[in-house]
Amino acid sequence: MALRGSRQILVLLTITLSINLVFAAQPDNWSFVPLKHSVTPGSLPDDKPFMLPEGFGQTTLIDENRLNIFSRTRPAAADWPDMNTVNETGKHAGRYLYRTHEVRPGKNIDDYEGGALSIIDLATGKGHVLAQRRDWEALDGIVWTPWGTLLFAEETGNARLPDPDHPEARRGLLYEAKPDLNHPGKLQWIKVRPALGSMAHEGIEVDAHGNVYVIDEYQHGAIYRFVPDSYGNLEQGQLQALQVSGGKTGKGRWLAVAGDAARIDARSAAAEAGATTYCRPEDIERIGQTIFVALTCEDAVLAIGAGDAPVVRFFVKAGTNVPGESANQSGFRAPDNLAADPGGRLWIVEDNSPSDIWVAWPDADGNGTADRVELFGSLSTPGAEASGIYFGTDPGRMFINTQHSFHGNDRTLIISPERN
Repeated sequence: MALRGSRQILVLLTITLSINLVFAAQPDNWSFVPLKHSVTPGSLPDDKPFMLPEGFGQTTLIDENRLNIFSRTRPAAADWPDMNTVNETGKHAGRYLYRTHEVRPGKNIDDYEGGALSIIDLATGKGHVLAQRRDWEALDGIVWTPWGTLLFAEETGNARLPDPDHPEARRGLLYEAKPDLNHPGKLQWIKVRPALGSMAHEGIEVDAHGNVYVIDEYQHGAIYRFVPDSYGNLEQGQLQALQVSGGKTGKGRWLAVAGDAARIDARSAAAEAGATTYCRPEDIERIGQTIFVALTCEDAVLAIGAGDAPVVRFFVKAGTNVPGESANQSGFRAPDNLAADPGGRLWIVEDNSPSDIWVAWPDADGNGTADRVELFGSLSTPGAEASGIYFGTDPGRMFINTQHSFHGNDRTLIISPERN
């Protein structure tokens, strides 16, 4: 009997080793030779605007000439595509790309047609406006939830057009939309979720427990966690704000924020609770149990550990594990949007000109910072920034937008490895 058990163990070990060797033999399609410097602005064509390492290509998926949301009164107005996600689960998973559009009302508010969600059928390449409302201002973050809905939000610090279902909110709000299970190109409903706070929303992330993380994109902005009363139900729960003792990094805890006050002005409610603030927290990305937050005017990316008492560290910081930008040197400056690739690396795009794409390797040596941070791409389009970097269900495609270029016609592109 013991011999038989030993043989079983040996067989299992052999199978496990074989599987590991197979996976180890798989090429890393996103490995690259780092760029040595940023691109010269205006040096590349608009339809292929990124300088990339050898072995990578780029294709325009859609641009404003094919999807002009504001065609009625302002045919030349920019659509400002911002964030991307696909239907990551369910029927036709990965087929539809959803985008937010970060348009804002101008001085003449009567001309404003409202923010929008658009959708692109990746099987056909056709796109259209999925939903648009005049009271939506500066739609920014968007994610697909594990329970099959879309979360998207307004990045406005001072709301000018109140939501009819929650008019008392002073700042931006978070919304939830339910695509039809059989037809993900149609929405069954859209509901406002004020329990997640009224603030200048940008990044949105969901953890394995159904907690939702959001930020206030402000020079003294807090980082929040919403713990729902029941999984997948965002109508009721506890909004919390991160507090780090003794500074911006170190031991942290999640403080309860007064819910009624946060529905009106989460910024004030978080300050009252004693939340730690950061300079323009923007996008959020989860890799494993770690939450990463881009801090734009701190030239850093924060890493927040798991649990109710997380350890908070600077995962990437200019001058620490990546060179800072100067007049004579390409470097890391103004990180904005984040994405996780199939290998667990963190991709970072800058709100900067030229807007660069950086890749941060996991912290294998345990010192709290990324082991390597390397330059992958650089956007040539004058005045534009890259936004919405995202890897969907296809590990061979990365989606990215160009936004508010000097000569218009923003676009959504796919970047892919070209080698076998």
